[in-house]
Amino acid sequence: MHAAAFSPRGGVVPETTCLRGQSIIEYVLIAAVIGLVVVFAGPQVSSAIRNQFNQITNTVDGGTDGDSFLSAEEKAYHEAMKTVVNKEAKDWTLDEQKAAATDIARNGTSSVVYAKAKAAMDAGTTWSVKLTNGKAMAYRIIGINHDDLADGSGKAGLTFKATNTALSTQRMNATQTNAGGWEKSELRGRLNSGDLWSLLPGELQSKVKSVKKITDNKGGGTAGTPSATTDKVFLLSMTEIYGGLDSDGTQYEYYKSKGVSMLEYSGASLSLDYWTRSVHPSSGAGFRYVYYGGRYSNGSATNNSYVFPAFCF
Repeated sequence: MHAAAFSPRGGVVPETTCLRGQSIIEYVLIAAVIGLVVVFAGPQVSSAIRNQFNQITNTVDGGTDGDSFLSAEEKAYHEAMKTVVNKEAKDWTLDEQKAAATDIARNGTSSVVYAKAKAAMDAGTTWSVKLTNGKAMAYRIIGINHDDLADGSGKAGLTFKATNTALSTQRMNATQTNAGGWEKSELRGRLNSGDLWSLLPGELQSKVKSVKKITDNKGGGTAGTPSATTDKVFLLSMTEIYGGLDSDGTQYEYYKSKGVSMLEYSGASLSLDYWTRSVHPSSGAGFRYVYYGGRYSNGSATNNSYVFPAFCF
């Protein structure tokens, strides 16, 4: 609790930040302190203090409990959480998925929706969103508190991955090379700011969090030191799918729960060939992809394979 601060000139320094997130009990205590100060203060100070008291009264009377000081994103989160805890995860709207992710990022396994999100991930529950070209992109949870936010503020609560062919087949590069790896690839540029990014509707784009992705970005047929890129939309790496490697991140919870490994890979299958962001480690021409049965293979950067992008809330 913060009391009003007196300025050297006899006025009051407004402490507006103290109202953010304050409980009603704290407002009452603040009001009581203000009442005592008014008794002993001069007319000028008393008037200034009464003005601040009126601001507090308006906040409490309006039932906002400090919400008027929240950002638009915070207000949307609080509104969505009023209903998200009472709904089945399969029925969560896009706003409610975002609110659930925000709460999980803040509270971890103690989040009131953590169990629902994990159950939805384990069950392979899917949602869909309509792209700007009219196609519907299906997606599911593959990670919980897994990806590091690019701004260093913590983890993204939920990571999702597309599960259908809405983004069709695409090439990694226009020429048969993997030089620069994922970082320099044509496909990465298209997913993060180009034509493929533009296919995502604004209501999804506004919710996506930029995260750090670790990849061997050297290419050229020789192993390089893994480095980080900042991505809004990305492909999974070999390690994130199969585990057991140490260069391209860590295995996502979804694949780990399915027992996916280099030897047991059926849980990685989407019945179609799809790109990963990992380069062929001993060739300067290609990238790794997941074969239709779930095992991995290698393909030329100019080949067309399906794109199942991932993104975080």
